[in-house]
Amino acid sequence: MNNSKQKLSSIRTIHTFLTSDKACSGTLCYVINKAFGYQLKDEERAAMPFAGGIMQHGYQCGMIWGAALAAGAQSYRLFASGTQAETNAIIASQRLVESFRASNNHIDCFELTDINKSSSTMKMITYFLLKGGTIECCRMASRYAPIAFTEINNALSNGQNDFPQTPVSCSAMLAQKMGLSEMHTVMVAGFAGGIGLSGGACGALGAAIWIIGLNSFKEGADKINFKNPKALDTIDRFLKCTGYEFECSKIVRRKFNNVSEHASYLCGGGCSEIIEALANN
Repeated sequence: MNNSKQKLSSIRTIHTFLTSDKACSGTLCYVINKAFGYQLKDEERAAMPFAGGIMQHGYQCGMIWGAALAAGAQSYRLFASGTQAETNAIIASQRLVESFRASNNHIDCFELTDINKSSSTMKMITYFLLKGGTIECCRMASRYAPIAFTEINNALSNGQNDFPQTPVSCSAMLAQKMGLSEMHTVMVAGFAGGIGLSGGACGALGAAIWIIGLNSFKEGADKINFKNPKALDTIDRFLKCTGYEFECSKIVRRKFNNVSEHASYLCGGGCSEIIEALANN
């Protein structure tokens, strides 16, 4: 992306962040989709619960989740559905995580802000108002958006041609079980293994929360509710199933080096109980 496009993308990101109801996660999804020439209104708005790191629990920054959704959407446009599209979505998401870490040193919201849902009201006021936290998050988003667009574009332009056996993505498996469309299934595929196999907060959980938000719009909701009973119940069932662990690497006691390793784990029945529990809405 040349300098003029970088500047335009940054301006659009700042404006969207400050004036919309999308938060950091939906903002990244929106501006990257827009850069590719598309818009997915409800899908972008449904990304809002990733702000604060999955329902404000402080895990991976919402910007990464939103960018991964946009990567999946573009992978679907290029490769349609199936193993090829899902594999490339995961690879693009790997690059998104790596580039975010390179730019910000950390990938978890709590490490970046020292804030999560358990923080006191005074601590939140201190961060967002007195320390300018909102402005800093806005600046971070404006820097990351053009980088994320370039990473996705490069990853998918040099798309993987050698694919493991299906299934390759735990989050895509969940989407299929919950009856999502082929596009939506590929959109969440990159969440696999804690987003791009990074081992962070469970990608299948993230997919479930996003799906609940997406369904709420289909049912007539005007906006996302962070206290949505379905989402809270889903998190509760997930934690009971995982021994109260959020992170993929702790749940499965390993990290996956590549898509093939993750696919083999899934084919062997890995995380099947978690996927079933999450799908039981």
